[in-house]
Formats: sequence, C-alpha cells, structure tokens
Amino acid sequence: MASLSSGPRTPALPAGLAQHADVWRAAELGSHSLPALDTGYAALNQVLPGGGWPQGALVEMLQPQAGLHEWGLLAPALAAVQAAAPAKLVVLVGAPWLPFGPALGARQLNMQRMLRVHSQGPALLWATREALQCADVAAVLAWLPDARSAHLRRLQMAAQAHSQLLFVFRPLRAQLESSPAPLRLLLEGAADQEGQLRVHVLKRRGPPLAAPLLLATRPARLTALLAASRERVRRRREEAGVLPRLQPAQARVALVPGEEAHALLDRIANIPHH
Repeated sequence: MASLSSGPRTPALPAGLAQHADVWRAAELGSHSLPALDTGYAALNQVLPGGGWPQGALVEMLQPQAGLHEWGLLAPALAAVQAAAPAKLVVLVGAPWLPFGPALGARQLNMQRMLRVHSQGPALLWATREALQCADVAAVLAWLPDARSAHLRRLQMAAQAHSQLLFVFRPLRAQLESSPAPLRLLLEGAADQEGQLRVHVLKRRGPPLAAPLLLATRPARLTALLAASRERVRRRREEAGVLPRLQPAQARVALVPGEEAHALLDRIANIPHH
C-alpha cells in the first residue's frame, strides 16, 4: 500500500540537471552567475541573487520623485568602486539635479571622478550605451523616465557584454510596464522614520519578497550632526523667547535649517575618514 504524503514535495530534478550550475528552481533564491558588488547593507545583500549588485546586468529602480533616494542606497557601493578603481569614472546620465558635493563627500564619494551628461530624449539612451562601452567607466547611473522596454533591453545587453554596473531610475508609473531588468526595486522614504528607506523587491531571480526592507541609509555621523544642529536651533529659539528685550546688536540670528544643513555638510566633507 502506498504511504500518504505529509505535504507537498518539490519534484526531484534529474541527476544531470541537478548538477548543472545554471539550473535554478523558482522557489529558491538564485545564485547569480555574474560577479556581485556588496551593496553596503547586509539585509539587502541577503535578498539579492549573488549577494549584491550584479555587475553586468541592468538594475532598475522606481521611485516617486527622481533625486530622492538613489544616493543613500548606492553611495556605499559606489564609494567601494571608486576606492578599488580610483582612475575610473562614475557616469551620471540625465541626473535631474546637480549632485551636492559636500553631501556626497560625507558619504566618501569622490566628486572629481564623476562625469555628468546632461541631455534629453534619445540622446540619453545613446549616452548611456556609449558610457557602458567605455573601459574607463566603473559604473553608470541613468535617469530615463521615458525609456521603453525595447530601450532597456538594449541597455541590458550592453551592460552584460561589457560587464558594467548599470543603474536605471524610472518613475513609479513604469511599475505597470514590462521590463527586461533582472533586478527591479521600488524605493520609498519611511515617513515615520527619518533617514530610513523602504526597498520593495519587485523582481529578482527568486521567490517574491513578502515585505519591504527597511534600511538606514543616512550615515551615523551625519545623523548625529544634524541632530546636534536641530538642538542648537531649538535652544536659540528658546533663548530668544526667554529674552525678548535683547538689543538687535546683541542678538545672534540662527541659520535657517537649509543653511545649517549646508554648513554641516561642508564640515563633514572635510573630516578625515578613518
């Protein structure tokens, strides 16, 4: 008499296929055959095939507004790339804003080895492909809000052919479109937790991720200095309220929050890294 099964079982693969390195079961996290770069976040490494950013594949990132979250997420990996290959460039194609040097310097990024390509329309795709083919380029970051699936497929092929790091940023509306990217993420800030980033893994070589990852993307030193800055502003406002009769010549005007943040970032960029 046949015994009853206690539950569903994963069908066994034939011996020849089971030993083949390229065979992957959809219920398992794929071990990517491409070299992987440490993301700088242990929790993120654990859910990515290969344990990091794939080198030689397109990584697509969707976010509600360009320029909000990409630097916090990618800064650790890009800093490591620059440290390993200081002569190579990180190319920014179609960046919506001019990156703020002191802020990136606080994240140990070298602005002098970044090249920004400012263009529009089809020229953005052309510039991205050209950068991927350049041996002097270590990574390419491209903001392509209007790219189609066919465009992304050509970029994926170029990244694979030249073993390049490629990150493409697109708006949230692209979530409903098909994409050839092997890795697709959705980024959103955590409104209730300052300096935190929620990362939804929309597509990977592996089973769906049930819940988003919550990553602390703000450097601890920057968090501490910003907290100290806010405390100084609070104390100045309290002193101004307690001593309302100070003469104008005796009163000290506090920097507005934006000016305070810029001043702090300038200080951080000049702090020696240990």
